[in-house]
Amino acid sequence: MPGPNWLGAVLFLGVQLRALWPVAAVEVHTSREVNAVNGTNLRLKCTFSSSSPISQRLSVTWNFQPEDQSSHEPVFYYLKEPYKMATGRFKERVTWDGNIQRYDVSIVIWNLQPSDNGTFTCQVKNPPDVDGTIGEVRLKVVQKVQFSEIHFLAVAIGSACVLMIIVVIIVVFCRHFRKKRQEKTEAADTELTEKEKLEIREEKEVTPLED
Repeated sequence: MPGPNWLGAVLFLGVQLRALWPVAAVEVHTSREVNAVNGTNLRLKCTFSSSSPISQRLSVTWNFQPEDQSSHEPVFYYLKEPYKMATGRFKERVTWDGNIQRYDVSIVIWNLQPSDNGTFTCQVKNPPDVDGTIGEVRLKVVQKVQFSEIHFLAVAIGSACVLMIIVVIIVVFCRHFRKKRQEKTEAADTELTEKEKLEIREEKEVTPLED
């Protein structure tokens, strides 16, 4: 019978098209690695993109995994409003610094400690987009700021510019003093010549005429 055959073909085609159709998912974007000084505050930036409009059921979950690869610890949670952790190492140390309408779900961690070294994860679910990437940020807490190659390059360029300015100033002053010295020498030579002319003229005037 042709009916069932056509029905099976349509169902099969529908399954194939659904498999080929791109699945909606949330993409999360974070910094790969950040350094921060012990005792300071740090904003962990996390943004996302979604194929669906912002949902009232949108949720944000921040977790933390220490360097010893132990179990994940909750850091922060958002669902319609921010929720702080009531227990754990991040109690009273994390505040919301995001803007859902701008697709920003960042947080701020206060008073960083060496024990905060590890990986922070940021996950966003925006129903019906509930699948997608999870952002990761590897944090390294240091005792003092470490200069990167860019800092060294900036210092080198700045030093070169200052040195160049100093050289130019020295050259200008040298030329100025050389010019002044030359002008004084020429003035002295001119004065000496005039004096010699005057002496010769006086000698001629006082020399008696021969009979």
